[in-house]
Amino acid sequence: MNTFRIRDIIILGFMNFALFVGAGNIIFPPFIGLQAGTSVWTAAAGFLLRGVGLPVITAIAMAKAGGALSAVTRPVGRVCGLLLAVICYLCIGPFFATPRTATVSYELAVQPFTGSERWLPVWSAVYFGIVILVSLYPGRLLDTVGRFLSPVKILALIVLAVAALAYPAGQPRAPEGVYATAAFSQGLTSGYLTMDTMASLAFGLVIVNAIRSRGVTSGRLITRYAVCSGLIAGAGLALVYLSLFRLGTGSTGLTVSATNGAQVLSAYVHHVFGAGGDAFLGALITLACLVTAIGLTCACAAWFSSVTRISYRAYAWFFAAFSMLVSNMGLTQLIAFSVPALTAVYPVFIVLVLTYFIRTRFYSPARVIAPAALVSFLFGIADALSSAGISVWPFMLVQFLPLHNQGLAWLLPSVAVMLAAAVADRWRSPPSLTEEG
Repeated sequence: MNTFRIRDIIILGFMNFALFVGAGNIIFPPFIGLQAGTSVWTAAAGFLLRGVGLPVITAIAMAKAGGALSAVTRPVGRVCGLLLAVICYLCIGPFFATPRTATVSYELAVQPFTGSERWLPVWSAVYFGIVILVSLYPGRLLDTVGRFLSPVKILALIVLAVAALAYPAGQPRAPEGVYATAAFSQGLTSGYLTMDTMASLAFGLVIVNAIRSRGVTSGRLITRYAVCSGLIAGAGLALVYLSLFRLGTGSTGLTVSATNGAQVLSAYVHHVFGAGGDAFLGALITLACLVTAIGLTCACAAWFSSVTRISYRAYAWFFAAFSMLVSNMGLTQLIAFSVPALTAVYPVFIVLVLTYFIRTRFYSPARVIAPAALVSFLFGIADALSSAGISVWPFMLVQFLPLHNQGLAWLLPSVAVMLAAAVADRWRSPPSLTEEG
């Protein structure tokens, strides 16, 4: 049985961090910083709660589950668990997250020089060609990502963070729109868009497999190393987010009609570094997005091949090709489509992850957790319809519930149902030997 040295654990943590820091992690904080203005740190608190806190907790749960998503979804039954897993992998894979990495990298690496989206199909073809070349060899991820790509990516992010702190391009302005009245809740809602909590569910298997590829066979050591890597990744994410929030607040006046964070980031870097900065940012974003796209493609292909008879390589090719096609929708359109979908499915995954740590306390975990998961899913659908501006009775009644503005209308009903189910579970459990006398 092999063991990891401290250096190996750090490399694994860097790899985990590099897998997370992709398109959403880089484009959303600058836009929030610009719009939130003087309320940026209130918005940042909400964003970090969902964008860092939940992903780290999920990473710990997946480490304890040995990277098996089925262990997390077990209380809802095999069929529902399988359906949820499919939804999870498709959302963080070819439907939203993976194509978004290509569109973000195009907007920041190519569009500043071409001035249009005309070359996006060519870019996406080359981009996903590189993704598939690396993804076909998942056993080498710790070498290609952990030892080479991750340090380069981290160094570039450090340069950007120092610039954001040392060279603000303006003073924070008054908060705009929702940030003027509900900065924390809006930041909380925006934390969904990074998809990091769902990515943690997928990357758990990638991290565990990377540890096993080094000959580690002890379940206890695999869990320990995976947890350490998750904590390292969480600390790195928090630092990156804080620097990008600062960058956004200091970009006042640089962008008049920005519709996404990629435009804010591009304007700031051009202002501070000039034409050379455009090339630097393009290289940074492309590297960051490539690593995430590789990780997501590996995760999706590994999971789908494990539950079907189709090979890993076939799935890797399929998901890379499908993601390439979807990426040609463009960044703003992808974000618009992803918001309702993620709002609908996130709550049920949060319930399953958080209850993973306490399910051994129940006589029948399924009897307690499944009803709460169902309620969270129904209320998630209601929130999604509301965010899309669709009024359907009785789902429209969700707007009258507490925490609706925070995107948490599902929370109190789910907790109430779980508490009631826990009481029923305790009441229906068989008497202990002591009670039987």
